[in-house]
Amino acid sequence: MEPKLHAEPPPRVPGLTESPREYRRMSRRASASRSASASNGGHGIPDATVARLPVYLRVLYALADHGVATVSSEEMAAAAGVNSAKLRKDLSHLGSYGTRGVGYDVEYLIYQVSRELGLTQDWPVLIIGAGNLGRALANYGGFASRGFRIAALLDCDPAVIGTVIARHTVRGADEIEDAIKMFDVAIGVIATPAAAAQNVCDRLIAGGVTSILNFAPVVLNVPSGVDVRKVDLSIELQILAFHAQRRTFEPDAKERGRDSALADHLLARVRGGDLDVNGVAELSAGALAEPALADTVLDAPTGRDYRTGAQAVGT
Repeated sequence: MEPKLHAEPPPRVPGLTESPREYRRMSRRASASRSASASNGGHGIPDATVARLPVYLRVLYALADHGVATVSSEEMAAAAGVNSAKLRKDLSHLGSYGTRGVGYDVEYLIYQVSRELGLTQDWPVLIIGAGNLGRALANYGGFASRGFRIAALLDCDPAVIGTVIARHTVRGADEIEDAIKMFDVAIGVIATPAAAAQNVCDRLIAGGVTSILNFAPVVLNVPSGVDVRKVDLSIELQILAFHAQRRTFEPDAKERGRDSALADHLLARVRGGDLDVNGVAELSAGALAEPALADTVLDAPTGRDYRTGAQAVGT
């Protein structure tokens, strides 16, 4: 009787020999391992470049939506708000250099940037807080096309729990840990009031979530290895208010700057004995009544008025 031969085990085919959930976990671990290895080997992408990649991707999606097949670095840089040299250097980190005289292939560059950002796989997102902001995020249809899937929506308000928002039945906030395991959550979104944000953050981390997007107006304390991105709408509005105010009052600011320079000039002439107090008063009054006079006084290093050739009052 012939001895039985021990057959070689069948080759492992990723995605077939594991459950879909386990395959996603393996993919994420492999992606993180590649990124860490590249960083340790000196080939990692700079953080500043990573921060600009989503902007480039938004521009590329807009181009694709308009049927644009290729784009030059100058056109893309202008749309992204950066200079073309910086854009070319950023994209060179992805191994994309474009074609001279043609530019970049839009569809292929979308793939390259998406792959580098980890958007070629499914990222389940858990939203905690079903208020106005949480509802708006859950209803936003742009997440799915960018590689993000809203897995569940949680809240602590009994009046909200059990209601349906964007085809999701709102669960109780006490189910955070269970929801993380059930949906294999990769990213947690905090859309709660500030007072509850830290506790929610701690529970997300305890459940194994290491990527958190925080909309609550509070700074979260997290251990090393946890990435938190903060979106504070009130701060952004305040910054916009500052720029709006500066544009509105810029002409007045210029006038105030000129008046201040005039005052410094007249004071220096008084201290140098070139002008007495009465002369200062008269020149100041004239400058206020006739703005061109202020420019004349500032242009004159001595007491002479270069428009008329006459001596300034009081000298």
